[in-house]
Amino acid sequence: MACLVSRSGRHLQRYDNIGRRIVVGCIPYRFKRMSRDLEEEDELIILEVLVVSSRKTRGQGMLFPKGGWETDESIEEAATRETLEEAGVRGHFDQEELGQWNYKSKTRGIYHEGRLFPLLVTEQLDHWPEKDFRQRLWMNVGEAREVCKWWWMKEALDLLVDRLSKPNNSLNKA
Repeated sequence: MACLVSRSGRHLQRYDNIGRRIVVGCIPYRFKRMSRDLEEEDELIILEVLVVSSRKTRGQGMLFPKGGWETDESIEEAATRETLEEAGVRGHFDQEELGQWNYKSKTRGIYHEGRLFPLLVTEQLDHWPEKDFRQRLWMNVGEAREVCKWWWMKEALDLLVDRLSKPNNSLNKA
């Protein structure tokens, strides 16, 4: 059972050595099988990613779930917690961290350090902590890239697609 309350407050937040708040999250993804032709059994496998609306700036673009990394958890625990709270999905890491970016907050005008992990989704919940505050949508990569409001998240998405398209990776095993 998932905890149905989001963590709040910043008293446990981690900061880097120059004072930037560290935020972590995931790019939740799945593979969707689609028939190429109704009369043929040939299937096409499409990569989809899950984006969520911002809690603060509704209607001003979508993003991947992310939030503060707290001192009482590992980076992986923080990334999966944020993804569960904001997007209502669970899964597993089948790849290492996509990278680390420094970006300026659009609402506060201060710099943060952002880190994202790929999360292969295995479960989508009907009820999750921020269900009443966020919209979640599965999209193909092109759509997600177009609606994502953060340059660094688009860059992380490109890295994920690149990784998954290489031989011996998930996209080629599906």
